[in-house]
Amino acid sequence: MEQSLLISLAACAGILVGFLYFLEPMINDIREIFSAAGISESYISLIFKAAAVCFITEISCEICRDSGENAIASAAEIWGRGAITFMSMPILKMLVEKINEIIQI
Repeated sequence: MEQSLLISLAACAGILVGFLYFLEPMINDIREIFSAAGISESYISLIFKAAAVCFITEISCEICRDSGENAIASAAEIWGRGAITFMSMPILKMLVEKINEIIQI
């Protein structure tokens, strides 16, 4: 039993490393696009953090559902949505400022 668990963990870690290796060029492209648009590096970082919260929330909810804990999964979903909403406020503020700049031109 323990050996199959270790094999599963090693396979998951390998898949995660492979996914991150695949994702790195795309992240660099996104950074270049945002830099060319004059968007601050802090906003780019915020977007990646929000994506991480989404992934972690989804994985946590699926683990809870697989364990038969639907109430905890629902609470985790609500927490994840709240965290993303809270994290998106600076981006929303920047978006409104950009819209105001466009309207004034």
